[in-house]
Amino acid sequence: MKDSELIQILEDAGLSPYQSEAYVTLLALGNASATDVADACDVPDPRIYDVLRDLEAKGYVETYQQDSLTARAHDPDVVLDDLRSRSSEYLDAAEEIEERWNEPAVTEHEVSIVKRFDTVMNRAKTLVGDAETQIQFAGHVDQFRSMTEELAAAHERGVTVKISLWSDEGKGDLPDEAALEGVCTEARYRDLPSPFVVIVDRTSTSFAPNQRSTNEYGVLVSDRTYTFVFHWFFLTALWESWDTIYTARTADTPTTYVDIRYAVRDLETLLNEGATVEVTVQGYEMETNDPTEVHGVVTDVTFSGDPTENDQQLPLSHLAGRVSLTVDTGSDVVDVGGWGAILEEIEAESITIDDVQYE
Repeated sequence: MKDSELIQILEDAGLSPYQSEAYVTLLALGNASATDVADACDVPDPRIYDVLRDLEAKGYVETYQQDSLTARAHDPDVVLDDLRSRSSEYLDAAEEIEERWNEPAVTEHEVSIVKRFDTVMNRAKTLVGDAETQIQFAGHVDQFRSMTEELAAAHERGVTVKISLWSDEGKGDLPDEAALEGVCTEARYRDLPSPFVVIVDRTSTSFAPNQRSTNEYGVLVSDRTYTFVFHWFFLTALWESWDTIYTARTADTPTTYVDIRYAVRDLETLLNEGATVEVTVQGYEMETNDPTEVHGVVTDVTFSGDPTENDQQLPLSHLAGRVSLTVDTGSDVVDVGGWGAILEEIEAESITIDDVQYE
């Protein structure tokens, strides 16, 4: 390494340009008088005494009187410890910069990959705290417990909260009905490890692999289209086929759906039985995106595949394509679609069955 390079590094480590030059010069000279050091480098004669005393205070050199002020480089252990400490700080700073770069703030229409699960959990809590209509939660029972306060507050605001839980200890480690009441609308148990997934208001997702995964990373989504993919993953892998362990629904409470697929599944059965079903739909007009509410009688439901027979429930595969219902309001006939509706007049955010009458 050239003298100029070593001098520059010492400057980066905190020495002044004069201090760096004087110290490198002393390393080469061994013992030398102050004037000899000044003659051998670019430090001005009037400054050399102060420079050497400052270096002595830092532990880089020692001075003594021998006819004139004389200096020599100190045992390098102190210097080496200082440089190594600074090197470690530089490495820590480099890692912190890389980590922060890998964890950008989530903005609208953004998908971000993050390194720490804590980032995913904190984002999920923020999303749940801002939820207005619906939350889908899947994860380990301990992860659920760490978010109970936020989920309960959302449920208190009238948000529909669905949770899918798993545990290393099996059903014996699950919260009882008293612990779930007031926290969620419905809960199901999955006897396989699942990733951590929180989907809020059809627009945002926080995702991380299950706790047994060898890789720790997370995906933060603020986009309706990508969130729709996670929504279907939740429905098919984490919800549809698993046992219900709690539901807030009773025979006396109106049935409200935030997913049109489950509404159409139940409505198809009721219509097959000859029932007259009145519903209230809250959502958005497709042409204007303005909020709207319609009330009327369901006259038809649309879905892919063949109708069911013998009171069988529609399989989820029949609900993977276009799903809609037709509502006669008395003054108009309206086609209602679900999340991502294109062909219908209204995109439903919630569908409530108000009355069921049989002739």
